[in-house]
Amino acid sequence: MAASINLQHSALDAELPDHYEIRGRLGEGGYGQVFEAWDATLCRAVAIKQLKLGAAALDPERLIREARLAAALSHSAFVKIFSVAGGGASQAIVMELVQGSTLRQHMLERSLSPEQALAIVDQIAAAMAEAHASGLVHGDLKPSNLIIEPSGAPRILDFGLARQINPLANQSSTTDHSDGTIAYMAPERLGGQPPSVGADIYALGAMLYEMLAGSRPFADLDGLALAAAHLQSCSTRWPFPPEVPATSVALVRAMTARDPSQRLRSMAAVRQRIAALRAPDTPAAAAAAARWRWRGWRGAVAAGAAVALLGGALWLLAPLERWHPMLAPAQTLQAGWEALSHYDRDGSLTEADNAFLAILKQNPRQASAAAGLSIAYSFRYGGDGRDPALLAQANASAQQALRLDDQLALAHVAQGEALRVAGQNEAALPHFKRALELDPQALLALAGKIQALLGLRRFDEAEALLQQARQLHPRERRLADLLGSLRFQQADYTAAETAFRLSLQLEPDAVYAYANLNAALLRQGRNDEALQVLQQGLQVRPNGRLYTNLGTTLFARADYAGAAQAFERAVSSAKGSPNDYLRWANLADALRWLPGREDDSRQAYQRASDLLAPQLERAPDNATLASRMGWYRVRLGDAPGALAWTERALTRAPASPDIQFRAALAYELSARRQSAIAALIRASTLGYPAHLIDSEPDLIALRRDPHYQSLLLESAQ
Repeated sequence: MAASINLQHSALDAELPDHYEIRGRLGEGGYGQVFEAWDATLCRAVAIKQLKLGAAALDPERLIREARLAAALSHSAFVKIFSVAGGGASQAIVMELVQGSTLRQHMLERSLSPEQALAIVDQIAAAMAEAHASGLVHGDLKPSNLIIEPSGAPRILDFGLARQINPLANQSSTTDHSDGTIAYMAPERLGGQPPSVGADIYALGAMLYEMLAGSRPFADLDGLALAAAHLQSCSTRWPFPPEVPATSVALVRAMTARDPSQRLRSMAAVRQRIAALRAPDTPAAAAAAARWRWRGWRGAVAAGAAVALLGGALWLLAPLERWHPMLAPAQTLQAGWEALSHYDRDGSLTEADNAFLAILKQNPRQASAAAGLSIAYSFRYGGDGRDPALLAQANASAQQALRLDDQLALAHVAQGEALRVAGQNEAALPHFKRALELDPQALLALAGKIQALLGLRRFDEAEALLQQARQLHPRERRLADLLGSLRFQQADYTAAETAFRLSLQLEPDAVYAYANLNAALLRQGRNDEALQVLQQGLQVRPNGRLYTNLGTTLFARADYAGAAQAFERAVSSAKGSPNDYLRWANLADALRWLPGREDDSRQAYQRASDLLAPQLERAPDNATLASRMGWYRVRLGDAPGALAWTERALTRAPASPDIQFRAALAYELSARRQSAIAALIRASTLGYPAHLIDSEPDLIALRRDPHYQSLLLESAQ
């Protein structure tokens, strides 16, 4: 501190004991002036901070209490507090004099490598972990409150003052001090919340960003505009130089999530992530070994900030053309991943495709872009795509990503997704496992593994992983959807409904959640509510899944003409997907009950069978697919084939109520009444809804069978 700030003599207003000899003014910060002094009694140099409090002077007892708390911290990173002097509007703290420069000066004088930045953050996190364990928070961590000693060790200043002084209350919004505080304040702090552990983690993450990127977020904004930018944005949009390791980017985002519940929960968790990044056998460590030389990045970040028109609350993002050319790949990559996170919205997957393809055209060796492109293809196939060419593209891009960087978690996620959407859940699991070894909190890896486990009906494992994932990402809509899917497969339709409603609370414009909620309500016999939910979803955005569920709901009401119309939209290129076997089968089911449409029904069943066949070749052990093929074959008059597929499905998943129900249909239409009755009783026992059994027209004769009625009564007792 003394070596790097120009000494300037100035009067010290606080009344000090006579044995303190003021030798010079070291500088001025947000809380007041700092002086160097000599303690003649103990023969040591000290620093004395005269607090700039004005009329807002602290209660001396409270100030002493804060000083005692800070003095009780034993970690060497905390600047030692020796005493408190003065009173009223003239108060001062006597503390250890630390040699070195502030982190702010340190960053201006040199570029920090990622490894150096992580080392600094790790040491600060270690100190703050001790403070937090004692129930203490800092409240104003920022580069000007950190001193870097000549040895490279960081020291922490002003501990505890932020809890007693509003750092913005007595400063002009145009001063450097205010901007230096605002830039590192968590959004909830700017919204009036008190200091917290989460806010300290956010501040440290913002400093890590600055050390990696060379400039703080929104570097060209100040005052109210800067505060508004932090309140209305999120760190997923902060640009990084292309050479910053993806794992370091993920760490910054985990520390600076806009929602406090989605941040890393403790400084210990921060240190664990850093330890993983700095392990000698990780790619992040290898990338960080090179010196960081991108000084030009400072100007690039400053040139591309948002412009705020605060009077009208209107925000305009600067166009990409204004950004430094070095920034474009990182910004484009980030835009691709942002679009991918909203994969079920119109145009999002196209936007993601375009972003990743643009990067690969410029740099074919960008592994993250190749992984993103693969995942986009997989999501498109799993949505309304169902084009086998998409699977081939997803696999090719995933393999490219793995060849370029097999230590990139997203590359393994990409390969896992390509296998999962193809029905190869068992083969997908090792890739998701490896991705989570590389990045334990990766949402895409967690969600992909959970979906694969659900596909394999390994419900206990799926539930355990879901619990872990929701603790890490408590406000993630996709995890709520997966919880609902788990409960649905377990025939707990009330719990499924609760989960799907939570999903809609988290993201009201996610159309998949409307389709899922409709299915849960339909299984509970709440058909009118189910229709209302579908109409709400269709108002948000027409979607093939919504039309499919609309058809299913109308079919259950015996409105076969309305169901057929909805299913026709679901298989159309304009509103759905002509490559989805299940939608063709639904259409076939509805057409069977319309006079004169028997041939159309048979053609639709044939189309469903043809589309399903290659999926079964890729996933021959998938019980759900086998069960559906059995149903389609029986409708096409192939009783032996139908029975073979049905037996295969029952062998693999005997506890599935849906598979037992389809088995009952296949047996009944193959003139195997007793087997059909047994399967239907089993389906009912496992939780298949009675109202759906009663509304199935193909089972009218079976339901009248005295043997079935007798067994049904026995099972109900």
